[in-house]
Amino acid sequence: MSTELSIERLRRDGEKFMEELSREYYLAHAGLKASAELQPIYHTHRAILSEDALELTRESFASSAEGSDERRSARVLLDWQVQSQSDRELAALDEREIAWEGEAVVRTADGREIQYQRTAIELANTLDRQERARIEAARRTLVERELAPMKRERFQRERDITESLGLADGYNATWELLNGVSLSALRDECAQFLRDTQVMWDDVCPAFVKRVLGMKASETTRADALALFRAREFDEFFPAREMESSIRRQVREMAVDPEAGGRVRFDTGEREGKRSRAFCAPVRVPDEVYLVLRPHGGQTDWQTFLHELGHALHFANMRPDHPMEYRWMGDNSITEGYAMLFDHLLKDSGWLRRYTGLEQKTVPQYLRTAGFEELHFLRRYCAKLIYETQLYGGDVPWDALPDLYVETLTGATTFRYARADAFVDVDPRYYAARYLRAWQLQALITETLVERYDADWWRNPRAGPWIVQSLFAEAQRELAQEQAERVSGKSLSFAPLVRSIERMLG
Repeated sequence: MSTELSIERLRRDGEKFMEELSREYYLAHAGLKASAELQPIYHTHRAILSEDALELTRESFASSAEGSDERRSARVLLDWQVQSQSDRELAALDEREIAWEGEAVVRTADGREIQYQRTAIELANTLDRQERARIEAARRTLVERELAPMKRERFQRERDITESLGLADGYNATWELLNGVSLSALRDECAQFLRDTQVMWDDVCPAFVKRVLGMKASETTRADALALFRAREFDEFFPAREMESSIRRQVREMAVDPEAGGRVRFDTGEREGKRSRAFCAPVRVPDEVYLVLRPHGGQTDWQTFLHELGHALHFANMRPDHPMEYRWMGDNSITEGYAMLFDHLLKDSGWLRRYTGLEQKTVPQYLRTAGFEELHFLRRYCAKLIYETQLYGGDVPWDALPDLYVETLTGATTFRYARADAFVDVDPRYYAARYLRAWQLQALITETLVERYDADWWRNPRAGPWIVQSLFAEAQRELAQEQAERVSGKSLSFAPLVRSIERMLG
């Protein structure tokens, strides 16, 4: 092993690498560059992404004592190195995929041309079911022919590369080792949640679909679901012109600077080439953080803005003296939990009455819709996690996965999914697990905030500083279950989420 490599060098040079990589992804996904140039970045930093660097972090992990700070740090650094081994080899594929997404055009049977990045927006805003079907058919054909093969190749190669490192017996066991989470236990929780909420789902889904779309639930596709959850009937209460000012006002009322002293920069306008899926880009942590949103319209944008603002404020308020691995890496269930803490404000009746145009008489109807949406997304992500354990597990042949995907996701949501999306509708490296644990974490944090600062904690000037100092500042040093115990004294579970949904549905 090279004598020049050390843990401190990995931290120092690793931060530079992460900054360059994050900036490149930000520019490409925000539509400020036509494509991402990732391979030169990996080449520049090849010394800290080498087999020697992997071996250094492996040895550090193996030699550290269970439960020690050294073990905690070594686990995160080893996880970063394992991920980087894949990402370095897959950079050309990622570049090709980003370029494709920026250039691809969906051509419908009646001659319309829609930029691929806008298809989700078009589907959500199209009222005519036949027009949605035409757009979806064209999208599905294009994805199956061009994008799905790229995605499948990436997952195959990522799984092979990770397993070749020999850290554990298979991809799933390797992920569990590096992330401190039992996939089998979480999968069982998800299966139980689907069983526990099946009657509730069967009761509310048909009525919502009939009222909003004029369709039978059995007739709907995932494209129809985008229009369903767009919730256009509430647009007048969530005007685009008031979104940022209203949310900024609320954040200031709980004594938090929404711009974090200029460290958070907002990019919320329309731009060709910008991803339809909003994102937060921490380019220099905590000094330069971008919130990027491409408008869809209505409450969807308010919820998305709040979600990404939670991320942005987290990254921008991390203690700069934390080691690189806790500011850039760690358990992303933490930052997703904070994002959900903010986006779930749209499920708080007091918040809605104070900061939106909703009136007392319309709040219950809106909350019922929000509860239905929450139930849907939880069931969808539980199904995704169950499916992805098969995708990564290796027991199901690759060619059989599309049918399994359709069966699993359609069974959980009622909406008919497409085989073409079996490798497209997957966030790599079990990010679905991050989201699910984040949902659980935010529910406990919310309960704690209500206990400490009352039901309107979101405008209590004592709550904001506590959130910044006790939560945001600690970066991602803790695992989600550790933070849950520290903050609330309780374990992560779906129970508080079920209680919340039942309240909203009335």
